Amino acid sequence: MQGKLTLHPPVRFGTDGWRGIIADDFTFDRLVAVAPIAAHILKETFGASGSNTIIVGYDRRFMSEAFAQRTAESVAAIGFDVLLAEGFAPTPAFSWAAFERKALGALVITASHNPANYSGLKIKGAFGGSVSPDVTAKVEEILERGDFVYESPQKGKITTFDAWASYCEALRAKVDIPSIKKAIAQEKLVIFADVMHGTAASGLARILELPVADQASLIEINSETDPLFGGGAPEPLPRYIADLFREVKTYHRDNPEKILVGFVFDGDADRIAAVDSEGNFLSSQILIPILLEHLAKHRGFKGELIKTISGSDLMPKVANLFDLPVYETPVGYKYIAERMLSGIPCLLGGEESGGIGYGNHIPERDALLSALYVLEAIAISDQDLSALYSNLQQKTNFVSHYDRIDKKLSGMAAREKLVNTLQQFSLTEIAGRKVIDAKAPDGFKFRLEDGSWLLVRFSGTEPLLRLYCEAATPELVHKTLNWIANWAEQFN
Repeated sequence: MQGKLTLHPPVRFGTDGWRGIIADDFTFDRLVAVAPIAAHILKETFGASGSNTIIVGYDRRFMSEAFAQRTAESVAAIGFDVLLAEGFAPTPAFSWAAFERKALGALVITASHNPANYSGLKIKGAFGGSVSPDVTAKVEEILERGDFVYESPQKGKITTFDAWASYCEALRAKVDIPSIKKAIAQEKLVIFADVMHGTAASGLARILELPVADQASLIEINSETDPLFGGGAPEPLPRYIADLFREVKTYHRDNPEKILVGFVFDGDADRIAAVDSEGNFLSSQILIPILLEHLAKHRGFKGELIKTISGSDLMPKVANLFDLPVYETPVGYKYIAERMLSGIPCLLGGEESGGIGYGNHIPERDALLSALYVLEAIAISDQDLSALYSNLQQKTNFVSHYDRIDKKLSGMAAREKLVNTLQQFSLTEIAGRKVIDAKAPDGFKFRLEDGSWLLVRFSGTEPLLRLYCEAATPELVHKTLNWIANWAEQFN
């Protein structure tokens, strides 16, 4: 097969996949130009296994099933055998399928947490995780040349499969399901799951083997198909989960004796956040330390904590309680996965945006597995999430608060001026506090004399400033973020 199509604008793969606006950047024509090349590069990269199979899966977005069908057809047309999902499933389920079925990899139609008008394509490798930037760069290079040639004597076969069954079985084997079900049966624990109209729908019910329609002990909300995502975006952030806050707070008011936990899953179920019994939002900055203590203390897990530079300082403090090594990466789960694949034992790898993976599983973010481990921690300790978090703060003598904001710049010229200034590390004082350390492995991270830190990063594709801060109080966090945002305004 030979393609002569040069795509304009060119297809670009970001942190995890190619994403674009449906009917504009993301179209059938562009997808069927990309997918066969992606399959070819997967064969080139992982073909030593002798496999000729590509997994194709999809999420619940507008036209996802049709996009997946065309992807499967375009890949089969150049001789690959395709296992095509018979329905939507979490992206981690397709990563697991690639690994468990010894396929060359997976092509997943999803735009993850992006707004409703987006779709996308994620490329997963045979090892069960996102391929490296080197792999996606090869896809981009061939697309730009427009001279793709792949000869095959015959078409491949397309076979449908259930992506849920083996995935659920694999997750059950990693978690103490009986303890969780016992806490539920004793009416101590009630679970809320805001699946945000995404692929986590029915997931916990399937794994725990609970009747999803019962909604007595597992209350799933926003589970119906809605390609508009209720007018928001399927991203586990407080501004999108008013329904979950309301449901949990109402239930807690009427049942104050029960332990409640609410989970939030993004559109393709690889990122997670939570709320406690009183409806307080808990990001992965809080969940990761809780999970780390639980897995080290109650499960006896060993290995590195892999955290990004934007991760809370509580994470290494908890790791220190159990003599666990800590490895820090730039922002982005691809760097965590790369470290997981290095062969160095890993307990857990996590990022502040909600992606958490485990050394006893594939090197992939998995929100449902994270939810199960959180449930296991609650069931074994018989404590609410905020109680578990408070205990950790006491043990480490460390209390902090965290937030992040984005600031738009006037253009790329303003961005360059700001970068040049920060590269000189000319900031010696921030919001009235001295800078005691500054480094730039990913953006610019400033440590202040009171123990606070501020991270300044830039979007790679647009004039956007990403600002992160951890400090002792919420007021100090917002003071610091407002100060740096106002300081950056001089470059606009």
